[in-house]
Amino acid sequence: MTAAPRIGVLAIQGDVREHMRALELAGADPVPVGDARGLAGVQGLVIPGGESTTMSKISVRDGLIGPLREARAAGMPMYGSCAGMIMLADRVLDARPDQEFIGGLDITVRRNAFGRQVDSFEADIQLDSLGSGQPLVAVFIRAPWVESVGPEVEVLGRLPCEGAPDTIVAVRQGPLMATAFHPELTGDLRVHALFAGMVRQAS
Repeated sequence: MTAAPRIGVLAIQGDVREHMRALELAGADPVPVGDARGLAGVQGLVIPGGESTTMSKISVRDGLIGPLREARAAGMPMYGSCAGMIMLADRVLDARPDQEFIGGLDITVRRNAFGRQVDSFEADIQLDSLGSGQPLVAVFIRAPWVESVGPEVEVLGRLPCEGAPDTIVAVRQGPLMATAFHPELTGDLRVHALFAGMVRQAS
């Protein structure tokens, strides 16, 4: 039997417990990661939703932004949901001038593109890469969207919405994956299983 991949969840803000539970049910060995030492002990990393400005400030304050960038550059698989997508993007619209990011995904994202907390919603989207014809119920909470992608980026999912048809909400580029929505809140394990498979393959 293949050993469960050891996947960290960046434990500085956001839905840490929810992601850890989903990863465990998807066959991974999840651990919280709050510092560079913890980061060195995992094979992949989930960057949860939350508030990207706060996440950035804490990462810089605690000396973690450098190790995160180094791990990403060395090929560590990373998956970001919502604010995690922002943290992995190379270009972020409406960000603070001093905001720091991990980067690596050749995408341009817009923060809070779908509106405020009161504008949160659920929608069915199709992610063909999940290997199932069943749509995924996606939860959007102060979510970003992707305005443009580079040539090496694979678009995994789009959300038709008024005023912005076929809005990109899920992407992958090599060992990096990101979604604008929160799969950890629905009980559907397919996104986490896909990422666990990416970590196994990379290892």
